[in-house]
Amino acid sequence: DWRATARRGDVVVRNWRPERDRRLVCVLDTGRTSAARVGDMPRLDAAMDACLLLAAVAARAGDRIDLLAADSVVRASVEGASRNEVLPELVQAMAPLEPALVESDAQLIAAEVLRRERKRALVVLFTSLDAEPIEQGLLPVLGTLTSRHTVVLAAVGDPRVAELAARRGDTAAVYDAAAAERALAERRRVMSLLRRRGVLLVDAPADTFASSVADEYLALKA
Repeated sequence: DWRATARRGDVVVRNWRPERDRRLVCVLDTGRTSAARVGDMPRLDAAMDACLLLAAVAARAGDRIDLLAADSVVRASVEGASRNEVLPELVQAMAPLEPALVESDAQLIAAEVLRRERKRALVVLFTSLDAEPIEQGLLPVLGTLTSRHTVVLAAVGDPRVAELAARRGDTAAVYDAAAAERALAERRRVMSLLRRRGVLLVDAPADTFASSVADEYLALKA
């Protein structure tokens, strides 16, 4: 520490240690958008894989992990599991989960997170970046979460949309490209809205989604 060294006339060194026993809440949106297939799997399956990897990394780092899976009702919950038991409990809780073809209740999800976590926590919300559920559901209640917690929204991206946007050729390809470009522009607009409200974002294709979520956690931890 050069400033402290100059003041004291002796060498002062700062040692940094990652904080432990922080709270991590993994929130799985099991509503209708989680049923959409990205590549070879539904969004919900990719989200569950990422949740398990994130929990394994966080448990190794000494943090405490809770799980909430919900749409219009709470579908699964894990609270207060020990570091040795958290992964088996998460696997057991997530095993019966299936996408529900209903609109997710963002107000319910936010209320459940706030009820469970009184102290500041890292909340990782696994959901989609579809404009309608974000703007009509999540945005109105987002302030209640970001005022108390650090919020990361993790969404599986579909690389096929970018591929379609780049296609040219016959008339059908041009129309597909226009539709894909419109979808990408809408996604960028939604991401901008979320960032302006203090939300951190992970937007990655299915094959790198789990590792991208874990990397975001490690970056925040550092």
